[in-house]
Amino acid sequence: MESGRVRESVSDLTWEERFGLLLVLGVVVMVLDLVRRLVVGELGTGRFSTFLWRGLVDGLVIGLAAVGLSMTYSILRFANFSHGDLVTTGAFTGWTVAWVIGGIGTAGLGSRILVNADRSTSARELDLHLYGEPIAIVAGLLFAAVATILVALAIDRLVYRRMRNAGGIPLLIASVGVALALRYIIVFFYGERTRGVVRSSPVFDHWVIFWTDSVAVHQLVLVVSAVSLMVGLHLLLQYTKLGKAMRAMADNRDLALITGIPTERVILATWVIGAGLTGVAGYLIVLEQETLNFNTGWFLLLLIFAAVILGGIGSIYGAIAGGLIIGLVDNLMLVWISGDLTRVAAFLLMILILIYRPQGLFGGVETA
Repeated sequence: MESGRVRESVSDLTWEERFGLLLVLGVVVMVLDLVRRLVVGELGTGRFSTFLWRGLVDGLVIGLAAVGLSMTYSILRFANFSHGDLVTTGAFTGWTVAWVIGGIGTAGLGSRILVNADRSTSARELDLHLYGEPIAIVAGLLFAAVATILVALAIDRLVYRRMRNAGGIPLLIASVGVALALRYIIVFFYGERTRGVVRSSPVFDHWVIFWTDSVAVHQLVLVVSAVSLMVGLHLLLQYTKLGKAMRAMADNRDLALITGIPTERVILATWVIGAGLTGVAGYLIVLEQETLNFNTGWFLLLLIFAAVILGGIGSIYGAIAGGLIIGLVDNLMLVWISGDLTRVAAFLLMILILIYRPQGLFGGVETA
């Protein structure tokens, strides 16, 4: 009798719900297997802790970049496919400044401006890490934000502002063109070669995070920077006049215009804040990965979109939560599989959540 009811219940499900149920069962099995591996010692606590820490680091970077994309959608209502190349813009401009300052007296100006495109020097020769060149590293971080803001504002003035009332699809297509233009402008100046731009990070020994006894300094800088910026954004959105105007415009642009909110100023502020966070995210990615490539942001774009969709399109907090989930899942899957296949698990999780909650985890929240 009971088995008949179960079969009847299953037959009433849609194909999407059946697929989602299958994914749920897979998640349950993997969680149980993870617990088993930890209990029997097949997976050491140190290795598991490393996966958790790396997941947190990656998740914060993805979340920071996703915030900018989510803000753009909240206010302007279009999916900005040039967002990944704004990440790359922040990475290249920031590390150009870091090399120009850090390489004084060590390498020629031309080599430093092009971030060692001619292979005449190296990050080791410049001693380019946080302890060796702290001023260069901090200056690069600030310039990454400023340069990305200027590039985003120029793009908005030249392209998006002229198409403000054209609708989401024309803007999306325009953003694809902007992405390609940005990417190959970067290639024109810096070349296609992947290069190491940072020395290996120093390590803090005897720092207990989860079960680890050492933490890479650059990773810790990334975490502190990302968390500080996220907290600052929360305070701005919740407790300032500008933040309230941004939330009002995200909820109802026409009503905001009628009530006297200067919409163009809000749009300007959105680009400034979103692009600044995006540029910093690009810079911090390179600080942690130690390598720079013209496809850095493009390869990250799908994960950024996944984080935004997972958290709920238009939700700032959803973008942060989505980034953390994507980062943790991407790294924890290394327990079972290796390499880029871990990305598949992250996207399957996104599909699972969207099947049962199409609006995302923070659905219905179009503002912060």
